[in-house]
Order: sequence, then structure tokens, then C-alpha cells
Amino acid sequence: MAYVRKTNIIKKQELLSIIGQLIKEKRIEKEKGILLLGYEYDVSGSSIMLLERGQRDVQVTTLWKLANAFGMSFSEFIQEVEARLPEGFKLIDD
Repeated sequence: MAYVRKTNIIKKQELLSIIGQLIKEKRIEKEKGILLLGYEYDVSGSSIMLLERGQRDVQVTTLWKLANAFGMSFSEFIQEVEARLPEGFKLIDD
């Protein structure tokens, strides 16, 4: 049981890291600083910083706001995240 839990934690961290990398890439493409992006889209700068580092589990509403800030729909953002994950990625093993 402990092995499964550790594996799931590692997978969660992998997912959060990929989400964070994508947020950072899109923010840089838009030439926005963390504080400005946060101010314009009502997300705290510290939250964006932690998300980019993969150190915070993102809320759906926050991710939706950020996707829209990057000119993307929520589903487009998620599709881009999925494309970066290993094939057959599952957050929880069967």
C-alpha cells in the first residue's frame, strides 16, 4: 500500500510540474511578469509562482482564468498538458 501511495505522489508531482512549466511558458510568451499577470486576472502572484514551480495543486477556476489569460480555452490548455505527459499516463494506478 505504501508503494502505491508513493507512486501516486510521484505521478501527481509530475503532473503539477508539467502544468507549471506550461503556465510559465505561456506567461513568458505573453511577456507578462508574475505580478502583472496575477493582478490582471485576479490570481495572487505567490500562487502563480508556486504553480510554475509545481509546488501547488491548482484549482480548476484558477487554471481556467490562466488559460483564458493565455488566449486559450480551458480544454485547449488541458490538451496541451496531456500532450506533454507520458503516453498512457494515469494519476492513480488501477
